[in-house]
Amino acid sequence: MKNILCVTSIIIFSLIISFNANAQGCVAIRGNGATCLLAHPDSTAPKWTFGTNYRYFRSYKHYKGKDEQFERVEQGSNVINYQTAVDLTLTRNLTNRWSVMIDMPMLANTRSSLYEHGLVNGVYIKQERHSTHSYGVGDIRFAVYRWMLDPAKSKKFNFQLGLGIKLPTGQDDYQDYWYNVGPDTTKELRTVDQSIQLGDGGTGITLELNTFYNITHHFNFYGNFYYLSNPREQNGVRTYRETLAPSLYNENIMSVPDQYMARFGFNYAVNHLQVSAGVRWEGIPVYDLIGGSGDFRRPGYIMSAEPTVSYSFKKVNVYAAVPIALVRNRTQSVTDKQYSEKYHTFKQGDAAFADYTINMGVAIKF
Repeated sequence: MKNILCVTSIIIFSLIISFNANAQGCVAIRGNGATCLLAHPDSTAPKWTFGTNYRYFRSYKHYKGKDEQFERVEQGSNVINYQTAVDLTLTRNLTNRWSVMIDMPMLANTRSSLYEHGLVNGVYIKQERHSTHSYGVGDIRFAVYRWMLDPAKSKKFNFQLGLGIKLPTGQDDYQDYWYNVGPDTTKELRTVDQSIQLGDGGTGITLELNTFYNITHHFNFYGNFYYLSNPREQNGVRTYRETLAPSLYNENIMSVPDQYMARFGFNYAVNHLQVSAGVRWEGIPVYDLIGGSGDFRRPGYIMSAEPTVSYSFKKVNVYAAVPIALVRNRTQSVTDKQYSEKYHTFKQGDAAFADYTINMGVAIKF
């Protein structure tokens, strides 16, 4: 029983992100943070757990809806995002039912593009690919968790609820140089694209649900759900999209969107080795639960197959997970709908997605 719950602990730890984290790529999910480590509900368990997670992906395939825009890669006009995140988390078990957690993400992003550079007064004077970058601390999150059933009586099945707050500690107006964008200069300092900003500029509320069901001594089911609600509609940061095309007139300010993630699957334990197979679904909704949903965002989602391998020894757990994209969908945004209604012409923006994400991490109990 203890081994099976330990497996569940490792799998839940792999929830870190995101998100920038994000669906991956231009759909700017900024990492889900270390959604609860789901520590074994045992009063004798260590009081503290320190965790670190490394995540990397490269997004370069463009989609409108579920349709891939193959010509973007063939023409070399695709946007390529390289995103790296390291989450540092600390969890304190207060009792066998209550725990608290803090998560701090460290981010390093690069965005390589053609269409954002060389445009002067609506005309491309140079067709050159350049890169913009961002580095620093992301949005810090605090959360509190509680097992809803008595762990002493509910060893086969239990579920845990989490409530948290995400603070706007990550810079939402990070700047770098755009090249060949003015008649009198070869470069200009501007805010980088929303997809590589360090934060979204909003104070958010997070809600989580983690659960497990032990089918046999070695085999169990796990499920996780995470939702971030950002009541703030927009952060006032300019996107410069209106300079790229007149049709983007209503996308000149960055939105502060909600985001969500859901996972479920099965894992199997043999001694200290655990393997799992599951499905991961994450994205940005078109409409927020609270507050407005206007201004610029790239809504969409990605569904992935998520194999995970983990190993535990003494008080240390290590794991590696590689979610592999099955479905990628860049949905129609509010601004797309506004343009379509105003001009009676269907409009839907695109977004770049990755084929897979690499997640590796370690958790140390003390």
